[in-house]
Amino acid sequence: MGGDATTGFRAWLPLIIVSGAVLTAALDHTVVVTVLPEVMPDLKVPPTELDRAAWIITGYLLGFTAAIPLTARLADVHGHALLFRVSLLIFALGSLGAAMAPNLEFLIAARVVQALGGGATIPVGMAMAVHAFPGTRRAVAVGIIGACAEAGMVLGPLYGGVITNLWGWRWVFWLDIPQALILIWALRGFPVAGLPGVRMDWAGGALMVLGLTMLVIATAQETAFDAASPWPYALGGAGAIVVGLLVWVEGRARHPLLPPSFFQSRQALLALVVKLLMGASLIMAMVTVPLMANTVLAQSPLEGGLRLMRMTGAMPLGAIVGGFLAYRLGERAVTVAGLAIGAVGLFYMSGWTIDIADPSMSLHLALAGFGFGLVIAPVFVTAMDATTADYQATSASLVTTARMIGMTFGMAALAAWGVGEFEAATQGLALPLPSPDLSNAEYEAQLEVYTSSVSDASIDLFQDFFRISGVLLLAALLPALGLGGRRAMEDRESRSASGPSA
Repeated sequence: MGGDATTGFRAWLPLIIVSGAVLTAALDHTVVVTVLPEVMPDLKVPPTELDRAAWIITGYLLGFTAAIPLTARLADVHGHALLFRVSLLIFALGSLGAAMAPNLEFLIAARVVQALGGGATIPVGMAMAVHAFPGTRRAVAVGIIGACAEAGMVLGPLYGGVITNLWGWRWVFWLDIPQALILIWALRGFPVAGLPGVRMDWAGGALMVLGLTMLVIATAQETAFDAASPWPYALGGAGAIVVGLLVWVEGRARHPLLPPSFFQSRQALLALVVKLLMGASLIMAMVTVPLMANTVLAQSPLEGGLRLMRMTGAMPLGAIVGGFLAYRLGERAVTVAGLAIGAVGLFYMSGWTIDIADPSMSLHLALAGFGFGLVIAPVFVTAMDATTADYQATSASLVTTARMIGMTFGMAALAAWGVGEFEAATQGLALPLPSPDLSNAEYEAQLEVYTSSVSDASIDLFQDFFRISGVLLLAALLPALGLGGRRAMEDRESRSASGPSA
């Protein structure tokens, strides 16, 4: 870094502001989890229409996943600081709509607008950090921003619960507005340097949004795993055709939406595979921890959430440590270590029984979360280093998209496969009913046998969930071994220093 105190502070200032914006946007990614029970009666949505209300979450996910590559490329073309401010403004407008929503449909639309703005903050913010911290220290900056993104998602449910209890669910969105405006003001003096003479590839952008939207919706369908409906296959096939058309269009575009060098880089493609598998593993573990606590362990929803936070709370710490270690050891070593540590934690969790308790439980959860966190910075840095400075935000957005698709696919697979396995495990079990032919003692004994059998089947299923989650991390080790080591980092840094300034 070097320089006097003022120079040092000016170097850190972009990272501080960007980290605050990423944290604010990330809170809204999961905040709805705790406010949904308050939203439904207020907007006159009955409990029987939970599937409709779930679009408050799904709509955000779709907007987040489909739009970030487009907005990230706009940032590369027109300037990162400018698009970061525009993204925050869009996020504030979406928050205003959500706070004033008169009905469910309006709230869903407002959440999509929120996602369009909030989703861009992570890849664009990482690109800004890379430019503010050139050289090998960029891994540290990327790790800090990744930690803020993870911390926001971890704290979202707790933040939403506190605000809702104090002032009501609408204030969760009202408070987003002043936060976004303050951050926009703080960024007013940042240079806006775009790419002179470069045009935005709108045809490629439209195909990208359409193709990703179709693929995300297709992979989110549980029926894709039991062949109960042709709809997911048809939609997924159509999405694949659109992606194929995108590749054809991009090959002829003068200024393509996607970085050509990215898809020619073996390491960048391996990084996407790592992130895809990691996303599927993460969502399976995140769903299973509270589900197991709330069912067979008979714990309250609060206790289930607190148990999950022991895992997700370790992820920001892992992200920061991963950034510092990647700077010193190289991306491959840190990624492999993170995947291995996460897998060890998950395999310990696959041995949980109804008697699981602290300190073992917290240690296993923290181990898994820390491992997930370690992987964040090196994977992002690998992808961003695979392309030129004019595609930094776009490259970071592709990593985020890979994770979101992996999470969507993992969630759908978990639901479809889990239901089938549970039904198979409990087949032949009949719930005993009181009968004149049974004494109270006999009925209680039969009921205890039934309850115990269902509990055993559930425990076995949850153990399988954790085991599969661990196997996915082990599978990610194979592409991780192809990532660059310390020498590769030094070679890239040497080339960057001898080339033109970004």
